Amino acid sequence: MNLRPDKPDAPEVNLTPLIDVVFLLLIFFMVSTTFTQRGEIKIDLPEASTEQTEQPVEPLRLTVDADGAYFLDDVPLEADATAIFQALREAAGAATDRILIIRADAQSRHQDVVRAMDAASRAGLTRMSIATSVKDDAAQAPGSQP
Repeated sequence: MNLRPDKPDAPEVNLTPLIDVVFLLLIFFMVSTTFTQRGEIKIDLPEASTEQTEQPVEPLRLTVDADGAYFLDDVPLEADATAIFQALREAAGAATDRILIIRADAQSRHQDVVRAMDAASRAGLTRMSIATSVKDDAAQAPGSQP
């Protein structure tokens, strides 16, 4: 009667997953490596003059004050979408690529600004920007020294 257990088998180490990981790392580093090319093409670029050929067109300035009044280049307009549209169309003429700067008071209604943008869009002016002012955070911070 043999009461001793048989010797346990030596554990086997499966290297297949380790080899897979090493190959994946190798592929990753090969793909993500950038190669610098020292042989650049030498070309002589043509020179351009720095003088302007056309005079820049002055942008249109549409102002909306806090009371909802409209001004096109400091000329008062009626607070009517049709009047704003006609004034913008006359001021822009055939130059629909002119820039329109909308200067709206911080207390003006959103509806007044949207009315101005809608009239400009209908007049064919697509290059619009809204003027803002820069807020000086350091001067308005509590406890800051002047």
